[in-house]
Amino acid sequence: MAQHGKRVRDAREGIDRTKLYPLSEAVQLVKERAKAKFDETIEIAMNLGVDPRHADQMVRGVVALPNGTGRSVRVAVFARGAKADEAKAAGADVVGAEDLVEKVQGGNIDFDRCIATPDLMPLVGRLGKVLGPRGMMPNPKVGTVTMDITAAVKASKGGSVEFRVEKAGIIHAGVGKASFDADKLVENIKAFADAVNKAKPAGAKGQYINRVAVSSTMGPGVKVEPGSLFAQ
Repeated sequence: MAQHGKRVRDAREGIDRTKLYPLSEAVQLVKERAKAKFDETIEIAMNLGVDPRHADQMVRGVVALPNGTGRSVRVAVFARGAKADEAKAAGADVVGAEDLVEKVQGGNIDFDRCIATPDLMPLVGRLGKVLGPRGMMPNPKVGTVTMDITAAVKASKGGSVEFRVEKAGIIHAGVGKASFDADKLVENIKAFADAVNKAKPAGAKGQYINRVAVSSTMGPGVKVEPGSLFAQ
């Protein structure tokens, strides 16, 4: 049986791995154990009662976290002319059209989020094999294919988080930093959970949110009572 190091054993001490904790208590336990030398990301993982292999059970969306993510996000915008100028004015880090497509095809991806105007999607579509696996392909369903470039850039930089269920029915995302106040983390997590709940697909049957856990980048996971995500 594998032996865990002292840091891991210390972090797990005081956590009952079989217990479902109220959200506020779980967040406090996670914050207390975020002892890395950097500001750890607080993450949520939700196991959903869906089978994403079926189109009518796909769960995806975007949510603006009320207190931001605490992370600096580099945004790329595929646009031409006035819309390219609008993107630069809004604070986009990378702006282009054919030149940007060429850059990405060459493996130069120095951004975290992608936005495109609708007219450039036939061009951006060529990048599906590159951006798709990274979860960065622009999509109108999450507001990243739009003519309102200013709003999209500001949302991306201001704390919007995209989510998409994985093959195993799990959604996970960063919802803040360990340096955030506990109440701000709770608020972010509740906003995220509410967005996932509202994105429940028509094909989902039975229990929708099965299991929930929160953790920090280097810390242990703490199981959360699903009902506490929606308690006032």
